Amino acid sequence: MTRSILALSLLLALSGLVGCKGEQADAKKETAAEAPLVAPTGTDDAAWKQYLQQVVARNQSGVTDRVYPYYLPANSSTPDDADPEKRSQYDRQLENVATVVQRTVLPGNMLAFGSPDSAKMADLIVAAFSGAKMDALQGSQVLFIGHAADSDRVKEAVQSVGAKYVFVEVK
Repeated sequence: MTRSILALSLLLALSGLVGCKGEQADAKKETAAEAPLVAPTGTDDAAWKQYLQQVVARNQSGVTDRVYPYYLPANSSTPDDADPEKRSQYDRQLENVATVVQRTVLPGNMLAFGSPDSAKMADLIVAAFSGAKMDALQGSQVLFIGHAADSDRVKEAVQSVGAKYVFVEVK
């Protein structure tokens, strides 16, 4: 009987410690989530993609379905020798995004855009959204991660197709 009580006491104590560790882990996650993000200073694709993923994760309020991320590396306008038509990464990405916008995006989804070249990404968004139906993105969101100087023209293009515009300035 004493062993049972001792074992039960030990089990309760351990479960209390596990609960505390879980609370500490949650507190660390919250602190990390609130820490300001700093954009990479160079053009390293891996660093930029990691940064953009973190920004997207923090800005999904109201998203009830999927997030579709779009990334342009620096120097994305250079023709790609591997492409049979010698199109650049910019050209291929523009074609992809324009097709998505033309087909419309269901409510609850988010299109997220980011690049080390903010102006080029803004050019892509404006070009891809031009000529789309006024309600092509009704009920969806578009997140643009870029420089403030590019925000207004992206906002105008995004709102013209009925999407909610979310802007996060690269810092």
